[in-house]
Amino acid sequence: MTKMLLRATAALFLASAPAAFAPAMAQQLSPAVIVIVDMDRVVNESAAGKQASTEIQGKITGLQTRASTLQTQLKTDADSIQAGQANKSLAGPALEQRARAFQQKQQDAQNELQRAEQDIQRSRNYVIQQITQGANPIITTIMRERNASIALQKDATLQHSASLDVTNDVVARLNTALPRVSTTPPVATAPAPR
Repeated sequence: MTKMLLRATAALFLASAPAAFAPAMAQQLSPAVIVIVDMDRVVNESAAGKQASTEIQGKITGLQTRASTLQTQLKTDADSIQAGQANKSLAGPALEQRARAFQQKQQDAQNELQRAEQDIQRSRNYVIQQITQGANPIITTIMRERNASIALQKDATLQHSASLDVTNDVVARLNTALPRVSTTPPVATAPAPR
């Protein structure tokens, strides 16, 4: 009987122990201090982001010009083939050879434009990577200054107080720390064979 009473007392004590210690545990944790950073604004409004955007826009304009030139060349070739068919000066094996050459030229043009688009996308990604790497230590410093324990991307919040947003401060400091970035990504190296 004594053993059952001891077990019941021990079980009661263990069941109430977490509740007894909960206020003490809650008092040890300090509330989280949060800062909000709009990384899209950091990329687009920073000096480095604006400089890179201008350079990338130049690449886009060059690509559009090249696409227009290729389109004109292909149209000229297609018109020539159609005219040859219409006046019967192009038929049989000669027609097939011109048609194959035209298809190859068309495919080469598509491949060239696709590579150029991929290069532009790689440039954009490289710019974002550099700006993000430059902004991270700045965000860490601002967090320390504000005793913040969390930095959130603005898109991760539903609502927040404007006083939590440190984007302007990040942009201002980044303009000093990283005024320019490269729009030419490093050449990707192939992994060594095993």
